[in-house]
Amino acid sequence: MKINEILNKSGFTKDELIAMLRCTGSDRDLLLKKSSEIKKQQVGNKVYLRGLIELTNQCAKNCYYCGIRHDNDKVNRYFISDEEVLDAARFAFNNRYGSIVIQSGEIQNEWFTRKIELLILGIKHLSGGKLGITLSCGEQTEETYRRWFDAGAHRYLLRIETSNPELYAKLHPADHEWNRRIECLRLLKKCGYQTGTGVMIGLPGQTVDDLANDLLFMKEIDIDMCGMGPYIEHEYTPLFSANKDMLSLHKRFDLTLKMIAVLRILMPDINIASTTALQAIDKIGREKALKIGANILMPNITPGKYRDEYKLYQNKPCTDESPEDCGKCIEARVRLAGCEIGYEEWGDSKHYLKIKFS
Repeated sequence: MKINEILNKSGFTKDELIAMLRCTGSDRDLLLKKSSEIKKQQVGNKVYLRGLIELTNQCAKNCYYCGIRHDNDKVNRYFISDEEVLDAARFAFNNRYGSIVIQSGEIQNEWFTRKIELLILGIKHLSGGKLGITLSCGEQTEETYRRWFDAGAHRYLLRIETSNPELYAKLHPADHEWNRRIECLRLLKKCGYQTGTGVMIGLPGQTVDDLANDLLFMKEIDIDMCGMGPYIEHEYTPLFSANKDMLSLHKRFDLTLKMIAVLRILMPDINIASTTALQAIDKIGREKALKIGANILMPNITPGKYRDEYKLYQNKPCTDESPEDCGKCIEARVRLAGCEIGYEEWGDSKHYLKIKFS
C-alpha cells in the first residue's frame, strides 16, 4: 500500500506504521504534511510553555545510557534549595508561562516525598493556583503519587524508553524492572494524573519494528502526553562504547521527526513535547518538531549554576543561558515555526479532558 493510501485510513496496522517510519523523499513529505494538518485541526496552532526546573541530579538509578546515573562519579551532585525553586516558579509566573515542570533523578524516601509535596503547595500559593505543575520524578509508590496529586500536581511524565522488555533489560541493571515501570504508569492514571511517557529513538539494538511497537504501546495504554527524542550518547556511561553500529545522529533525528508525525496521526489530540535533544543535533530541531506535530516546549528556568550538571547526554544545548535569555529564544523559535505561544494557559491534554468530561 502506498503512503498516501495509508495516510487516508482511520486505523493502522503495525506494518503500516513501519511503512510510515521508513518512508523517504516525497512520501516523507506527505507524512509530515499530514501530521501538520492533523495537529492544526486537533490541537490548534498554540504552543504551551512548561518552565523546566531540574531539581536535582542525585539519582538512585543506574541506567546504562544516562549521564546522571548513580555510579557516574564524575558528576558534581546538587540539590536546588526550596527558595531557588520558588524563585524559578515565580519567574515562570511573572513571565506568563502557563506551567512548570519539576524534573529530578529518581529518589524514593519520605524526605523526598515531603519535599516535593511542600514545593507543590508553595508554588500553588505564590501563583494563586494559576501555575500548572507537571512532575517527572520517576518511579514512586501509589501513596507518594497520590500525595503529590492531592497537593496540586496534575501531570506526570514517566518515560518507558522502550516498550520492548528485552531491549529494556539491555539498557538497565538487573534490579531495574520493566514491569515496575509499566505498573507506575498504571498507578499514575489511577491517581488521576494526565499521564505521559516516551521513548528514545536510535538506541543500540533498536529496530523499526521496536519503534512501531512503541507507538502501539502508547496507544494501548492511552497516554495523554508524550516526550520522546533521539538517543544521544554520554561518554561516562556503559552504553557509550556500544555506538559502533548505530544510526548516525542525522538519521536518529530524522527518525524522531517521523515518530512525532506518526504519533500525532495515531493519537491526534494528545500533547507532544518538542524536546531539547532535537536541538542538540539540529539548531532548529525543536522548530521542525513544532511544525509537524509537537505542541509543547519546556524552556529551562533552572538557576544557571546548576544547569551544566544535569546532563543526561552530551552536548546539551542552552546550559549557558539565563532564564531570561531562554525565554526570548523560545519566543523567536515559536514564531519561526509559524506558531504562537499560549501564554497564561495550562494547555492541558485535550485527550485527557475529553475522557474526563465525557
